[in-house]
Amino acid sequence: QVQLVESGGGSVPAGESLRLSCRASRVTTNSHFMGWFRQAPGKDREGVETMNLRGPPVDSYVTAAKDRFTSSRDSAKKTVYLQMNSLKPEDTAMYYCAAGPRCVLQPSAFGYWGQGTQVTVST
Repeated sequence: QVQLVESGGGSVPAGESLRLSCRASRVTTNSHFMGWFRQAPGKDREGVETMNLRGPPVDSYVTAAKDRFTSSRDSAKKTVYLQMNSLKPEDTAMYYCAAGPRCVLQPSAFGYWGQGTQVTVST
């Protein structure tokens, strides 16, 4: 079993930044890719970014986020980070961290999920 704990969400005005963190309890073959997903009220959960926790860095971004969101990792701490800059009201959502075996952005490919952290961006 893998437990994931997110932190770093909050309420900010448009144009500000937030950094989300997600710490895994362990890294396994089936959980060494860490994905960030978000879900706004009434919308489907969508992938934002995926990065591996071990080996040479490999990541995958959704096109719309690539110019404003940057991922990083601390493998020793089993933690990935999502730096979100120039936040927009449309970025408002619950952000979830997930762990899985592949570098993809489909939620169905991830078997372990955190509890989520709320990001609210005001105008």
